[in-house]
Amino acid sequence: MGRYLLRRLVNYLALVLIAASLTYTLAALSLDPRSNFLGRNPPVSATSVSATLDEYNLNPDTPFVVRFGHWADGVAHGDLGRTVTGGQVNDEFARRVGVSTRLLLIATIVGSIGGVLVGAWGAIRQYRVSDRVATLGSFFILAMPVPVIAVTLKLWSIDVNEAVGFKLIEYTNEYDPGLTGTWDILLSRLQHLLVPSLTLILVQVALYSRYQRSTMLDVLGSDFLRTARAKGLSRRAALMKHGLRTAVLPVVPLLVYNVVLLFTGATFTEKIYGWHGMGEWLVDSIHTNDVNAVAAVGMFTALVVLVAGLLSDVLYAALDPRVRVR
Repeated sequence: MGRYLLRRLVNYLALVLIAASLTYTLAALSLDPRSNFLGRNPPVSATSVSATLDEYNLNPDTPFVVRFGHWADGVAHGDLGRTVTGGQVNDEFARRVGVSTRLLLIATIVGSIGGVLVGAWGAIRQYRVSDRVATLGSFFILAMPVPVIAVTLKLWSIDVNEAVGFKLIEYTNEYDPGLTGTWDILLSRLQHLLVPSLTLILVQVALYSRYQRSTMLDVLGSDFLRTARAKGLSRRAALMKHGLRTAVLPVVPLLVYNVVLLFTGATFTEKIYGWHGMGEWLVDSIHTNDVNAVAAVGMFTALVVLVAGLLSDVLYAALDPRVRVR
């Protein structure tokens, strides 16, 4: 198992290097950082603009090979470069990852587990009222764009606050900056976390439950479940010990990859609720022609795909005893 994972790790690292290089190449050849200095009052001289962009390794007039070499050398030494405003990409990167982690951690755990359980429950109770309600609710949520869900929950929060007469649910930004006490800050963070987390949870439960229901239905009529029942196991024990474990196997890659890629995929949720995470940073960086920031997000995405791939392999091998690594 160790040698197998080591081989996969080497392959994934090579793919990360290729993906990061291609992302930087595309950003460097497509974006124009000089446009950020146009239209300023008073105007900035062309010499000053060129000097500033040279300092940040963002000057489009510099040959691409030279810019790529400086960027790659910096990345090799742990330096992701400078933003178009002169800040350190490393500092902004660390802050944004922390924000996205705080937003996504609880939501992804609850959403993935909830989706698996709802799907399995629907398959076990096929065509009953609970299954029909879960199916209808899932399709209703999946048919709604994420911005619509987020705005709807935001409006619902406003109605709830008006009904109770105070701000029970916060729906903008990560926390209230004016607070000082530990418990006050913790309560504020929980209030701000509720609605964006619910947005992500609803979408994930709806998506994963459809896949899990389908795979669980395939398992319910299998011979090994009948054999387990014939050996004396109760229906509940057979379903939990053998059925669900087998049915979740095809869903594992989907669960892992979607959970990890939410770091850069929750753009609408972050934008609407004012959470300044990785998804928002990607959109803002493209808008401001920030080459180094776009390259940093691209490299981060490649890295989380690497982690997702390794985690998927480990989970699949742990859940499926038939897997034998040579």
